[in-house]
Amino acid sequence: MEVAMKVYGDIRSGNCYKLKLVMSILEIPHSWVVVDILSGETKATEFLALNPNGKIPVLELPDGRCLSESNAIVNYLAAGSELLPTDYFELAKVQQWQFFEQYSHEPFIAVARFIAKFLQLPDERRDEYESKQNGGHKALAIMEEQLAHEEYLVGGRLSTADISLYAYTHVADEGGFDLAQYPAVQRWLARIKKHPNYAGMT
Repeated sequence: MEVAMKVYGDIRSGNCYKLKLVMSILEIPHSWVVVDILSGETKATEFLALNPNGKIPVLELPDGRCLSESNAIVNYLAAGSELLPTDYFELAKVQQWQFFEQYSHEPFIAVARFIAKFLQLPDERRDEYESKQNGGHKALAIMEEQLAHEEYLVGGRLSTADISLYAYTHVADEGGFDLAQYPAVQRWLARIKKHPNYAGMT
């Protein structure tokens, strides 16, 4: 019996959910190992042996090799599928959006969500939470501009660029971001959710 891949992570994390979604869409067999960040499990010796950087998610292959960094993992999983373009320019555009997600989207939307949802918006972090709002809305506005005239972010079809940005965008309201002002983004979210192999965060 073939050993399935293992994913180490917390499904409530958008970065981990990216893996769940791409593996569901592509019907990739895997098992899930729950890692609790808040209790310090990413600092345990056993976990650091998988990823010395102490962050989730981690993908462990059947031969024991490991990959970290969510967007690198989703691109690895999608290699050879319809989710990852083979045209060099389109592939670079996918990566462009994924870098945008990590540097211009996630640091605002994901952090605001973490402070509000998981830390219950403590007074000592309220200023930090408020400081994330402008950056998050800037990222959403850039996405809105692209999606106002394209169904998906790259090449007119679903790719890992969409999966990378869907993860935190579809729960952006949990970080205080009202998506009502982004109708194209809302249509894009609905489009992805209608995929026959869609899997939700919970």
